Amino acid sequence: MYWHEDTYEKEQAVEADIVDLAFRIDCRALPMDHAHALSEALGEALPWLHAEEMAGMHIIHGAGSQNGWYRPEETDGAVLHLSRRTRMTLRLPRSRVEDARALTGTTLTVAGHPLAVGEATVKPLEGLPTLFSRYVIADEAQDEETFVHQVARQLMDMGIPVKKILCGKSHALNTPAQRLFTRSVMVADLNRQGSIRLQQEGLGPHRRMGCGLFVAHKGIAPVKKPA
Repeated sequence: MYWHEDTYEKEQAVEADIVDLAFRIDCRALPMDHAHALSEALGEALPWLHAEEMAGMHIIHGAGSQNGWYRPEETDGAVLHLSRRTRMTLRLPRSRVEDARALTGTTLTVAGHPLAVGEATVKPLEGLPTLFSRYVIADEAQDEETFVHQVARQLMDMGIPVKKILCGKSHALNTPAQRLFTRSVMVADLNRQGSIRLQQEGLGPHRRMGCGLFVAHKGIAPVKKPA
């Protein structure tokens, strides 16, 4: 945990060049570990996606877990059952939004599961003070304290004032070539400028597999560390 009490200088307005594009989907279930399969399916449908440096893909979660700090435990072969409220969301430059709408009306095949894509809604990024990412690429040999201080240094190098960072559970995302070790990260007491910048730029590699993408969180109070 990284914790520092301080006050910030006067904030400057920041216009986000990146937005979230949330698609309605019709999909009964997906493998719990579907990041690579979904990324590949999206890349086939949108050939420009993997070449777009600032593009990212949010891993899909079931109803009730979207804003939670913890996701259900991943188990080999486990299936995530989806509701009609579930959305598939891409993080994109505004200039790519209309290109991505080409997904509407198509059906992706994700690890053998059909995923029909519906209409999409643009969701601008909000400069809220507390953000979290479920999956930030980490070194499995690194202890939590070292990792958190590494995150703090990265944020400061990005020009983002750092006050509070919490590290959550670890997860593994699998690809045919490798196993990606990740940790959940929450960053709190951000100013608006820092919040927008962190959401736009993310943290670390594999954005198009859902890693390093930050979303708004209700705050620190509901967070519970595992026993």
